[in-house]
Amino acid sequence: MNKEKRTEIFSRLRDANPNPTTELNYSTPFELLIAVILSAQATDVGVNKATDKLFPVANTPEAILALGVDGLKEYIKTIGLFNSKAENVIKTCRILIEKHGSEVPARREDLEALPGVGRKTANVVLNTAFRQPAMAVDTHIFRVSNRTGIAPGQNVLEVEKRWVRLVPKEFLMDAHHGLILHGRYTCTARKPKCGACIIEDLCEFKQKRDYQ
Repeated sequence: MNKEKRTEIFSRLRDANPNPTTELNYSTPFELLIAVILSAQATDVGVNKATDKLFPVANTPEAILALGVDGLKEYIKTIGLFNSKAENVIKTCRILIEKHGSEVPARREDLEALPGVGRKTANVVLNTAFRQPAMAVDTHIFRVSNRTGIAPGQNVLEVEKRWVRLVPKEFLMDAHHGLILHGRYTCTARKPKCGACIIEDLCEFKQKRDYQ
């Protein structure tokens, strides 16, 4: 796939959705961080149901730390892996208080040092909360990148590096959320909606004709 085709793909996606953003509910960088930690192997809908009850009660590191692991579990027990997530969130809150003045750090190294925060989570926070051109490759982006030919790779890190290198700079800031939404609602895993896709003629997916 060449630069011209990539530019046209992202131009169309931007025209269709000029301001794509996360579907997680949050109002501060800290709320976003907690929501993204909780979202691992869980749906945004499921996380929002939990945080819509949690955040009105506790939405600062101090307030969540005061709940303790058992108290936090009561709010997030409907989310998968809630036991380990509760422990990680409590540990993260303690570190934020002790090392970062209760603020979410805007550096990748500091974010990845927090329990429950890997490269993907750090990229989401950097991009969404701090508007840094980071690319968080989740299952949707990995699938769309390889299926369309935009930025193919054998693993998520390979895809991420290709994104940063190949996607035109003007689109890099919003490419993450734009592609997640495209993968979630159009370029779906089992039955992609190729016939209704706005980039179908630019996509290099060989089985497109099977999904018209």
